[in-house]
Amino acid sequence: MMEIFSAEALSALAQVIMIDLVLAGDNAIVIGLAAAGLPKEIRAKAILVGIIAATVLRIFFAAVTQQLLAMGGMVLIGGGILLLYVCWKMWRELRSPHHHEEEATEALEGEDLNKDGKVAAGAPKKTFAQAAWQIVIADVSMSLDNVLAVAGAAGHHEWVLIVGLGLSIALMGLAASFIARLLNKHRWIAYVGLAIIFYVAIEMVLNGTNAVWPGSLDWLPFFGGHGAAPAPAPAG
Repeated sequence: MMEIFSAEALSALAQVIMIDLVLAGDNAIVIGLAAAGLPKEIRAKAILVGIIAATVLRIFFAAVTQQLLAMGGMVLIGGGILLLYVCWKMWRELRSPHHHEEEATEALEGEDLNKDGKVAAGAPKKTFAQAAWQIVIADVSMSLDNVLAVAGAAGHHEWVLIVGLGLSIALMGLAASFIARLLNKHRWIAYVGLAIIFYVAIEMVLNGTNAVWPGSLDWLPFFGGHGAAPAPAPAG
């Protein structure tokens, strides 16, 4: 029991919670941006489609990602590189003007938050089919990113993985708009989450490299021979 609640496991859990918060909020903002250009009467329908799709995709990816990561080092390296790309995209978004996030949050909340007399007034107009397609494509990518990051941070702590994936699904399904508004108001939360995802990505690449080419990273003082957790053993 004490091993389950070790400092290492609790640290992994803290990382997973922050990853879930940031990526659920990021996903919600993308959904809001895609739906912002729709007429008010169908905007809520598009947002609901997006949130349901993101929730279902997280359940699907949660069922297969751990098995994928257990296949060997090359999958770890690939997953880590994908998360590094996610970090780059998040960094660009955080450094860009905030008016897009405000439009997305207004669309999600259905409220005129900036008091300009309109809800998501600056968003380009689009059809429901265009918005739905944009949302589904984004949901596939971002749901996979979320599950990969959670699995990478949880490591060999299965209970942390289960809690993290369950929290990810719950946040996306029940609190997406609230989290998007929270991140828009407190930008530092997103920066902390970005740093954690970057750390997880680097760790996955290093662990995968060491699994594929044993001993190749022994020259690293913080890694060589003892610093990294082993890659998951093949399933079966």
